[in-house]
Amino acid sequence: MKRFSWFNATALSFGFAFLYIPMIVLVVYSFNESRLVTVWAGFSTKWYAELFRDQAFLDAAWVTLRVAFFSSTIATVLGTMAAHAIVRAGRFPGRTLFSGMIYAPLVMPEVITGLSLLLLFIGLGIDRGVLTVVLAHTTFAMCYVSVVVSSRLATFDTALEEAARDLGATPFQAFRLVTLPIIAPAVISGWLLAFTLSLDDLVIASFTTGPGATTLPIKIFSAVRLGVSPQINALSTLLIVAVSVGVITASLVTKRNAVRRAREERAADQLA
Repeated sequence: MKRFSWFNATALSFGFAFLYIPMIVLVVYSFNESRLVTVWAGFSTKWYAELFRDQAFLDAAWVTLRVAFFSSTIATVLGTMAAHAIVRAGRFPGRTLFSGMIYAPLVMPEVITGLSLLLLFIGLGIDRGVLTVVLAHTTFAMCYVSVVVSSRLATFDTALEEAARDLGATPFQAFRLVTLPIIAPAVISGWLLAFTLSLDDLVIASFTTGPGATTLPIKIFSAVRLGVSPQINALSTLLIVAVSVGVITASLVTKRNAVRRAREERAADQLA
């Protein structure tokens, strides 16, 4: 029985075309001379120069990077602590409620989350700005970090921690010197996921932002409502390039580490 038929190939081709042809068109028209994004008038890079001279876009990008960095870092710390409590603390009073509150943002509509946070900040008298956006992004990104880290802790061999404790390490030292280095890939993955979610968020940031705290997705959405400009195409192209470089770099590093690990295992088998 053929596992890969012409139907599979056709469906796969249409799927990739649906995903990537719009991106290719966007990249091509970012080098368009004309201000009209649907009319090709020759090759030009002037819109990239215009983009870097647009202070509003630069400010929005700087705000977005700051918010993403701080929110993902705080979310990683809190999410790792929450995952450790859920996996290692056993059955404690309120565990079900605690787990439900941690994972609730996963299934909660972003509109509800954004509106509830807005009402909270208004009730507490907190002026909306960068701080409120950071707190909002930390709130919904923490649950994603918790899921990633808890899945790794669930398969972690606790005998390693017990051995460290038997050798005189305190619980914190055992976690810092034994557990954390082993679960570090999951922690890093959680941080990257939280960083990406913060960069991409529009709905929650729209509810919690204030003067001087316009993020890049909000700026792009506001600009697109007045019509797609070549600057938006140029900005999108830069984002696509940045993501592609990151994915390729991560793939090469992962492959190199796998090759090195395989080489070390073969050397150890030969010595044995």
